[in-house]
Amino acid sequence: MCGFLAIIGKGKDEQLIKTLSKRMAHRGPDESDIHITEQGHFLSHERLSIIDLHSGKQPIQGTKSAWMVHNGEIYNHHALREGVLKGHTFRTQSDSEVIVHLYEEFGYDFVDQLDGDFAFVVIDGDNYIAGRDPLGVKPLYYGVDERGRMYFASEMKALADQCTTFSTFPPGHYYTPETGFVKYYNPTYEEYTACVEEADLALLREKLTEATRKRLMSDVPIGVLLSGGLDSSLTSSIASRLLKEQGKTLHSFSIGLDPNAPDAVAARKVAEFLGTKHHEIHFTIEQGIAILEKLVWHLETYDVTSIRASTPMYFLAKAITENGIKVVLSGEGADEVFGGYLYFRNAPSTVDFTKETIERVQKLFTADLLRADKSTMAHGLEARVPFLDKAFLDYAMLIKGEEKLPKTYDGVEKYILRKAFDTPEQPYLPQEVLWRQKEQFSDGVGYNWIDTLIDYCAAQVTDAQMEQAAELFPYNTPATKEAYFYRTIFHKHFPQMSAAQTVRKWIPKWQENQDPSGRANTAHVQADPEIAKTSLPV
Repeated sequence: MCGFLAIIGKGKDEQLIKTLSKRMAHRGPDESDIHITEQGHFLSHERLSIIDLHSGKQPIQGTKSAWMVHNGEIYNHHALREGVLKGHTFRTQSDSEVIVHLYEEFGYDFVDQLDGDFAFVVIDGDNYIAGRDPLGVKPLYYGVDERGRMYFASEMKALADQCTTFSTFPPGHYYTPETGFVKYYNPTYEEYTACVEEADLALLREKLTEATRKRLMSDVPIGVLLSGGLDSSLTSSIASRLLKEQGKTLHSFSIGLDPNAPDAVAARKVAEFLGTKHHEIHFTIEQGIAILEKLVWHLETYDVTSIRASTPMYFLAKAITENGIKVVLSGEGADEVFGGYLYFRNAPSTVDFTKETIERVQKLFTADLLRADKSTMAHGLEARVPFLDKAFLDYAMLIKGEEKLPKTYDGVEKYILRKAFDTPEQPYLPQEVLWRQKEQFSDGVGYNWIDTLIDYCAAQVTDAQMEQAAELFPYNTPATKEAYFYRTIFHKHFPQMSAAQTVRKWIPKWQENQDPSGRANTAHVQADPEIAKTSLPV
């Protein structure tokens, strides 16, 4: 939805604040504004207008002295307006405004009432509160400069060269000067022994449908990222049904190296089945390599799998915004919730499997969510993720591991999710897509993409450089030439140790080959577009 920069503390130059904020102009191409409080604190905002296009400009003032900035969407804002905030005077129709009034009503203790994807800062005199959504769908960084001023920003690039230390704001927390960090999101599923529920497939289907319905909230056109894999195909199918009820047609978008890429073939089949207005985008390996430096600057990571997968997503987002779409649904989170990555087949035990799903969900903000947000917002496109809806997670994560474990179903990953939407009387998807083997996005765009990328990076880094890697990069030392190449780009833009420490490397467990590509797992077979349901357990 936007990018913001907040600085609590006096003495900064207003023009500098505007310049720092404009480093995130790609996140909010529609409007820009800045507010300086009476105490000399700064709130700056770059807006992508999605809800309340005409009067929702930020920063937004509360009823009295409080001001706020927000990035994301609050899906229950109507319910809050008509419920606990009834009687408050609202200046806009924006979903964001409920945040400042919740602060006015409840003080610091309100963040768990928000249902949405968000990062925000509210300043009231010298008091303030910053918060981030439960899973970290929306990015947020914080830091301190040499004079003790506090910074909060949607992207690291807005504060990295201003702060002596900075870090990633933890998801599911809020921060105030009085309390420090407070963990407000404490779901039952974080304790693995609580994950003992039996799967109710009808309820699973209902909750994912409702999660998708919420995310169709918009005053602008909505599309879907359709890779042709199970997760994006299901969100596309559900969204298509819901929009048809409103007499609307869904726009779907896929990308590949060519029309024969595994994802492109599957996505075409899904789009035809659903009747979406489908857009197929192609990119060349040379184009992908040419944007690596710009991509790392946008992503603010050197994680190998994030960069591999973000390249096609970056090109796809550009094409989507050129088609006039500002919001898309995406399938992130399903593999973590249901144990969909191929390495989950190798889990030593059900307990290990369950613990790993929980940990992967908790760490999504370091990889897939970072990629989904920053590679789309590089072009002013907002990605929404139904699989990470709070109500959906509260049920799906509590399903016992035995019912998710691929071993239970002869190696079929995400079996209960597939089965929940296997409704022959009103099919959601073609059978060969519903039961298609997991294909990671960076692989599915075309196997040559990663293979050529690895070779290219290897040609840019000498053996001598690799021997010195630990001296140059003592933290998270790159283990391959590909990782080294990305790290050098990252270091050029973000040389601070604090920057390096914000990155977490995605490494699959329980397999000999530590490359994050799905094809590194021995369970991988090149996706057969004619996988039949009859060959699978029922």
